[in-house]
Amino acid sequence: MMEAWLKIAPVQFMNRPGHQVTRRQKRMGDDSENAPELHRLMRSVAAQLMNGPEVVIAGGSGSGPEQKLRVTRVGGGRLRSVRARINGREIQVIEQNREKPSRWGQLARKGHQVVQFQDVVTRKYLAVVVDGEVTEYGR
Repeated sequence: MMEAWLKIAPVQFMNRPGHQVTRRQKRMGDDSENAPELHRLMRSVAAQLMNGPEVVIAGGSGSGPEQKLRVTRVGGGRLRSVRARINGREIQVIEQNREKPSRWGQLARKGHQVVQFQDVVTRKYLAVVVDGEVTEYGR
């Protein structure tokens, strides 16, 4: 059900001068039938983060046991945040900082609900949800 979260794509990098080695990189999702389920989950988590004291992720095939996660406040701006384990990956879900000059910060200043999804291990931002619409980075 949540396998789209872990689509594997080959990535080329230089190990030594003149030697290319192929490594596997995990991507947020793919164009399979599982992507809508992943987007539904992300929309649900974003809405719960912005509107309540906890986030509940229902257990199911591939997503593990049900998770009840307390929303915490982090940083100087006291932004809402929660960590969730989705299909074996630790994901930090963070309310967008309104003070940032990025387009996401501008949208947050205008009153939109902007939530970022970040991989805890790689520290890469994977996706953003703006008012319930999911945008995956690198797609």
